[in-house]
Amino acid sequence: MQLLTRRCKLYYEDSAERFPEHYSKPAVLFINGWALSGRYWQPTIEELRHDCRCVTFDQVGTGRTQFHEVKPPFTIEGFAEEASDLIEHLQLGVDAPLHIVGHSMGGMVAAEVFRRQRARATTLTIIACGIFEYGALELRLQMKMLSAFIHATMKAKKLFKLAPLKQAFIAKATARPIPKQYEDILIEDFLTVDDEAAIAVGTFSLRPDISLAYIENLLSVEAPMCLIVGDKDKTIPPIGMSILFERRKAVSKAPTTLVRFPTLGHLPMLEDTPAFAAAMRQYVLNPAQTTAQTAVFKTSEKV
Repeated sequence: MQLLTRRCKLYYEDSAERFPEHYSKPAVLFINGWALSGRYWQPTIEELRHDCRCVTFDQVGTGRTQFHEVKPPFTIEGFAEEASDLIEHLQLGVDAPLHIVGHSMGGMVAAEVFRRQRARATTLTIIACGIFEYGALELRLQMKMLSAFIHATMKAKKLFKLAPLKQAFIAKATARPIPKQYEDILIEDFLTVDDEAAIAVGTFSLRPDISLAYIENLLSVEAPMCLIVGDKDKTIPPIGMSILFERRKAVSKAPTTLVRFPTLGHLPMLEDTPAFAAAMRQYVLNPAQTTAQTAVFKTSEKV
């Protein structure tokens, strides 16, 4: 499906199109990580097909979403506007609960979407996008290193068609094997992403103003929040999710759950889809009533 918005022709998929009974079920809006289309959520959606309505979309610059004649700014506010337009178009959160789920850099967008849609959204879930306490000098150094890495990666991205670099790319993102179909999808998404969009999204996470706004958004959410992390994440240090959990626990009376997967990496939804879906079912669709809790989720022996 395609939604014409001020910023783009937004591609989205809504499980209620296939299963009309989903219109009356709780809705989950999935917001993607860096350089990814919405396709990698499909295994999770299949696992949750009896539990909820699932909506995915391709943020501008990725996947099947199309630019207008002029590219829009690649900002958190802009991406949040796309998601909000979709929420309004589909009337999510009107007749059934709306759960907003953001993965990796999509977590920053999800926090802003939740702030804008507080009247409709019931819970916020952040996957693998914690907070960090950098000093000014260290932050500048991290920013320069990350910016240089992303620029170099985008310049050489065609080389990632080669098997060794493709394997290195997947290994960086995962701690356990994922289906080859989704290895290919991740690589295809990376190869076709708009370079300008990828560079912007990949570097804005370390800008002090954006980081502070993200932290402020998360700490001020007076609604159930679920934090999901793979302890073997090699992309974004998992300690950031523990820091976020402790900060939330210290300042918020709203329920906060930290769900840890000891053997998974940055893509738990692909590394062990049944376990990830079970965590979603238990802690997102049925949010905790206690103020704060930690859950260590057991994964299968073999995926």
